[in-house]
Amino acid sequence: QVQLVESGGGLVQAGGSLRLSCAASGRTFSSNYNMGWFRQAPGKEREFVAAISWRGSSYQDAVKGRFTISRDYARNTVYLQMNSLKPEDTAVYYCVASSGMYREDSAYPYWGQGTQVTVSS
Repeated sequence: QVQLVESGGGLVQAGGSLRLSCAASGRTFSSNYNMGWFRQAPGKEREFVAAISWRGSSYQDAVKGRFTISRDYARNTVYLQMNSLKPEDTAVYYCVASSGMYREDSAYPYWGQGTQVTVSS
């Protein structure tokens, strides 16, 4: 089993910053797993935000230049530094893990419980 636990969400004004963290654990979790973030806003479909592997990282166009994904392999933790936040970034953010790096949510077998990010205008 793999457990993913997110933290760091909250309420911030537009232009502000937040850092999300996700700690992975479990008997079957491997440091070779790729990790990433999805988000889902009210009334919208879940969408890819960013992912990271040994080879590099990938971002959704709307967050490029504002969000940075990083990983501490020793701690099995992935981070999402979010700067210059906009009201349209408001969503529940989910941490994910998979043996591959994909942009489709169906490709990720492991999900966290989600953390709310609210950006006020």
